[in-house]
This record gives sequence, structure tokens and C-alpha cells, in this order.
Amino acid sequence: MNEKQSMEIFEKAPIPTAVLKNAVPAMAAMLMVLVYNLADTFFIGQTHDDIQVAAVSLATPAFLIFMAVGTIFGIGGTSVISRAMGEGRPDYAKKVCSFCMWSCAAVGLVMSALFLIFMEQILHLMGASADTWDFARTYLTIVSCSGPFVLIANCYSNIIRAEGHSGTAMMGQLLGNLLNVILDPIMILAFGWEIAGAAIATVIGNVVGAGYYILYFLRGKSTLSIHPRDFQAGNKVCTGVLAIGIPASLGSLLMSVSQIVVNAHMTAYGDMAVAAIGVAMKVTMMTGMICIGFGQGIQPLLGYCVGAGLWDRLKSSMRFSVLFSLGLSVVMTAVCYLCTGRIVGAFLTDQAAFDYAVAFARILLTTSLLFGVFYVLGSALQAMGAATAALIVNLSRQGIIYLPALFLLEARLGMEGLLWAQPVADILSTALVAVLYVRTSRRMMATGKQ
Repeated sequence: MNEKQSMEIFEKAPIPTAVLKNAVPAMAAMLMVLVYNLADTFFIGQTHDDIQVAAVSLATPAFLIFMAVGTIFGIGGTSVISRAMGEGRPDYAKKVCSFCMWSCAAVGLVMSALFLIFMEQILHLMGASADTWDFARTYLTIVSCSGPFVLIANCYSNIIRAEGHSGTAMMGQLLGNLLNVILDPIMILAFGWEIAGAAIATVIGNVVGAGYYILYFLRGKSTLSIHPRDFQAGNKVCTGVLAIGIPASLGSLLMSVSQIVVNAHMTAYGDMAVAAIGVAMKVTMMTGMICIGFGQGIQPLLGYCVGAGLWDRLKSSMRFSVLFSLGLSVVMTAVCYLCTGRIVGAFLTDQAAFDYAVAFARILLTTSLLFGVFYVLGSALQAMGAATAALIVNLSRQGIIYLPALFLLEARLGMEGLLWAQPVADILSTALVAVLYVRTSRRMMATGKQ
């Protein structure tokens, strides 16, 4: 699909077609990310060592911080580039794209070094026990070495959608994640490398995914650029990307931090409770990741409508997207709830861990039907360039609302309180993002300004 065809989809295609052509590849890519996230835990579970499952549950949130930082440049860059496209400023879009590439490389190197230098302190913060310590250290040490590649892969799986090439964006994620899934059973089980094998497979998958995107640009198939000559941080390139990217990534960053906090508190109830909370979160992730993909997929379309001042098309796109995503999350929640026992049983063999995980997952699923609406409205705020509103939303769901609820409910309900904090945060944050979207969209449409 060339640039002209891509822009025609943004501007002229029927609303369902425009939304789904952008959203379906992004959802497919996030589905593959989901499979990739499940694969490590699943194949480690086949070793019948739930202590290693607990170690992966502890280490994964720390590694996800790399992915979250990649979204600073990915989501921020997508928002700025899609609006620049709508405004007819392709040269500026190239500068933003190159800035994101070289920033990911530099920040990724710094993060890798910091993780390796402060590994012992990180393991303490995660709440690693004597039994899980060596396993968690092995996993996190290996995956930390892939920092720049993780950032680049996560950044460009978003940015390439800004020029309408959602299929290409999807393929990079699919390639890297599929390779990881294929390598997991080979390295974990066939080679007997266990948790180290899971980490090595993760590194290889991210390197290949990043390589795919870099090769795409080097072959000249993009209207954007990663060439150093196009790098520019001034002229509101850096500030424009970070103004949207930081609020957008804070949700993911705080999700990782909150998982680390939950795991650290859960260690008081034993390693099997830690293994269980990790698996329970993966059950709800099945709904969450699909809805995140839908929200990310429609962001370039919404951003183009904002940049071009197509307010009626924006409203129609939002109406369709909210209804579609709500139905999607309701169906996914129902499927996960009905299949909770089977899903958990694929990861855990210890009876205590299994019972914990089923109970935990059913608590977390009580509000996962709200995910679709939350992520669509959140993506709309990012597409509009509403940095302050996006910042408030992302600080609230996993931070300002969630963390106080975590401590208050644990004090009142004990272990179950650690679980009920998330449904409370889901309800309040969805109400908040709805209010902010209505206020922001009305103001923007009334003034005709971003």
C-alpha cells in the first residue's frame, strides 16, 4: 500500500473499513505479543518447577520497563507524525522518525548498563526470595542485554502505522514474537536450559524484530526516515514526542512498577502465591492486550482526522470504535472467565498455586470488560495531542488510584486486597478518561485547534 492509498483510507474510506484496516493488524500484532508473553511462562511451566514460574513472574515486570520506554518514542512519535501527515508536513515527519530511532538506541544502551550494574538492588526491590533469587537474576541479566533492540522494536511497531502501513508494523512484531515462541520449547526443554533458555529466546526475538524494521527503512520502502542526517531534536520534535510519549508510557511503566510492588507484597504469602499472581495477570492480559492493540491501531486514523480538521469523521470513528471495543472486551472477558481453570492449569502444577491463581484471576476479570472503552478513549486523547489529559489518565490508573487502593485494601482484606485494588482502579480510571475525553474533544472541536 503506497502513501496515497494510505492517506485515502484515513480520509475517505467508510468508517468501519478505516477503523478495522488500521486496528486489525495492530490487534493481531498484540495477540502475538500476548502469545510471546505467555510462552515463557508456559514452557517454563512444563519443567514442573513452579519456583521457576515464580521467578519469571518476578522478573518479567522489570523487563517490561524496557518495552514501556520504547512506547515513549513509539506512541509519542506516532501522534506527532500522524498529525504532521494530516497537516501536509512530510519533511517534519521524517525528522521525528529519525529522532525516535537514535533516541531508542541511546536510551536502550543506558538502560541495559543500569540494569546490569544495579541487578542486586533490583532483585531486592522485586522481592526475590532465596529460592527464586538465582533464577530471577539469570533471566533478567540475559534479557537486559537486548535493551536497544527492545526499544526499537516496540517503537517502530507503532510509528510505521502512522504512515498507514499497519501490515508492515504487524509483521515486525509477528516475526520477532513468533521466533521467540518457536525457540522457547527448543531452548527451555530440548536443550534443557530452562529459565536461561527462555531469556535467550526473548533476546533473539527482539533483535530480529528490531532488525526487520531497520531493514524496512534501509530498503527505502518508507516515506519516513531513520537516517542520521534527518535527526533533529529541536523545532518541537523532542518536546512534541515526549509530551505525548511520556504520559502514554507512564501507564505501562506504572503497570510494571505496580506489578513489582504487588509481587513484593505477595512474597509474604509464599512463592506459590507469587507464581499464582503472575499467571492470574496473564489471564486478564488476554483481554487487555487485544484492547490495547485496538486502541493503538486507531490512533493514526484519529490523529490524521485531528490534523486535517475532519471533526465529523473523528466523531464517527470514535462512536464506532467505542462500541466495537466494548463488545470485544465483553466477549474476551466471558471467554477468559469460563476457561480460567484450563488456562491456569497450563502453567501451574502445584495445587496451592493453582487454587490461588484461579481465585485471583476471577477477581481481576470482574472489570476487564471496561478495557476496550478505556484504551480507545486514552488513545483518542493521545491522538489529539492532549498531553495533560493523557498524563492524568496514565498516572491515575496504575498510580494515583491503584497504589493507594493496593495498600488500603491489603490492610483491610489481606491477600485478596492486593487483587481487588485493580478492579477499583479500572472503574475509577475509566470514568476519569471518559470525562476528560468529552471535555477535550468539545473544546478542540469548538476552537478548531489542537
